[in-house]
Amino acid sequence: MTAPYRYKIYKIAKRNSDKKRTIAHPSKELKFIQREITEYLTDKLPVHECAFAYKKGSSIKTNAQVHLHTKYLLKMDFENFFPSITPRLFFSKLRLANIDLTADDKVLLENILFFKSKRNSNLRLSIGAPSSPLISNFVMYFWDIEVQEICSKIGVNYTRYADDLTFSTNNKDVLFDIPDMLKNVLPKYSLGRIRINHEKTVFSSKGHNRHVTGITLTNDNKLSIGRERKRKISAMIHHFINGKLSTDECNKLVGLLAFAKNIEPSFYKSMVIKYGSDNIYKLQKQKDK
Repeated sequence: MTAPYRYKIYKIAKRNSDKKRTIAHPSKELKFIQREITEYLTDKLPVHECAFAYKKGSSIKTNAQVHLHTKYLLKMDFENFFPSITPRLFFSKLRLANIDLTADDKVLLENILFFKSKRNSNLRLSIGAPSSPLISNFVMYFWDIEVQEICSKIGVNYTRYADDLTFSTNNKDVLFDIPDMLKNVLPKYSLGRIRINHEKTVFSSKGHNRHVTGITLTNDNKLSIGRERKRKISAMIHHFINGKLSTDECNKLVGLLAFAKNIEPSFYKSMVIKYGSDNIYKLQKQKDK
């Protein structure tokens, strides 16, 4: 079967890193099949309520809101999350969920849902396939159950947004025990495949910059897009009014304003007041051209 090789593979820079992330986009025909399989599996594969990525009704905003009214924060993430997920790991979770597959089913799914970067490489989940988000959330389902149960017993909130893990609490020093707990629990659910990226483990508390999935948590328990984004948006609107923004920059500004309106409506309103609703309307019309 040629499906595992029918991907366009390229690399992009990782955020705040010199390393590259491998993106594998399936061919048009393969992507269609993956979407059909995903639609069929969506109601059959459980996803935990603490998983906020790739789910209808969930977003980076709802993920951040869980941690608003707490003093202490811990952020961790998985290393090379999607590529760490193999057919063997996926099938082991299907057995735990009492979902039986025939040998033919397994051959079909591993070839349709997983890719090979090279002829002699192992099958793995791709960043870029429409089926990967559901598979990744399902693979972590039993892990999410145990971590959530442990955290609830010690007064800690836990959410997972893809590979981003966030823990928060009002109990001082409790979060320092979390990394060791995860180290002990993870191998049981990942077959040794998924690992914590310890370089990105960050502890923070009120009075310091606290960010969850790109959103700032303010000291008065509100969500904010952050000072840097606010300055950037204001400067870009000013440039737009003076005819100094390209079409691409206008499109980017419209996206930033939509993000601000969703996360911090009061800031969006302040921009409308400062620069005029007519100019914001013109900006939107410029994008639609």
